[in-house]
Amino acid sequence: MPHLTVVTRDGTSHEVEAPNGYTVMEAIRDNGIDELLAICGGCCSCATCHVYVDEAFADRLPPLKGDEDDLLDSSEHRRPNSRLSCQLPVGPEIEGLTVTIAPED
Repeated sequence: MPHLTVVTRDGTSHEVEAPNGYTVMEAIRDNGIDELLAICGGCCSCATCHVYVDEAFADRLPPLKGDEDDLLDSSEHRRPNSRLSCQLPVGPEIEGLTVTIAPED
């Protein structure tokens, strides 16, 4: 299982494991990190699972799609490395990925 590092809003790092086929959002949620709301449950319709991804992994992640891009535009905290964690599949290619939970809008 790939290992990820999740940095919460207070700067605390959490090492988590996630099964292949999960999303980063599911990995965060299932490891008890509750500040990531993920209100829509992963349907890409709310942007409450907004994270900042380690830029070193940008080329290993699927490209940003229209709905995700539109939802991120609604955040006042959007950065170039912003992604919705529900759109990031877990697999061996993201072993060691670090994500930081974005401030709540």
